[in-house]
Amino acid sequence: MDHARIEEGVRLILEGVGEDPAREGIRETPHRVAQALEECLAGMRQDASELFRVGFDADCHDIVVVRDIPFFSLCEHHLLPFFGSAHVAYIPGESGRVCGISKLARTVDVYARRLQLQERLCAQVADAVDEALHPLGVLVVMEAEHLCMTMRGVKKPGALTTTSAVRGAFQKNSATRAEAMKLIFDGKASGL
Repeated sequence: MDHARIEEGVRLILEGVGEDPAREGIRETPHRVAQALEECLAGMRQDASELFRVGFDADCHDIVVVRDIPFFSLCEHHLLPFFGSAHVAYIPGESGRVCGISKLARTVDVYARRLQLQERLCAQVADAVDEALHPLGVLVVMEAEHLCMTMRGVKKPGALTTTSAVRGAFQKNSATRAEAMKLIFDGKASGL
């Protein structure tokens, strides 16, 4: 990331909104914003496939679900945050090999830490798991609140956007998809 250009841009924004970039309280704001963007957009420099180098022979042939994975991202339309929970499910391939479950959460982070659309983010996570694990099926569901809808525009705080990306067996078999959705959403209701 080019911190100098980011800092220059932030100074222009501050001037554009009528602020004095030399004022004590915001003198370091351009530097802080550059640092924050580097952290918030770290996924731009990461390759999710690297997360899946190690797998485990588990002889597992049932659905694996990691739910309620918190994520934060920046909307590419307004550069405002959106945040929520991701739920990732997969059915291991014929070999029964599985990945470490933290890899699913890390995959969400890699793609969330980019300028994003929720719809694309959801699909990228599903595709990354599908390409890395060659499972029988992948299902990703994301629920998020978008501050571009909360703070501005229609101003509807608390409104959630839900997206899903479905691959393989979850796409072909409605009973399998329903079982995964039940694991995701019934578990939330019961507090498991």
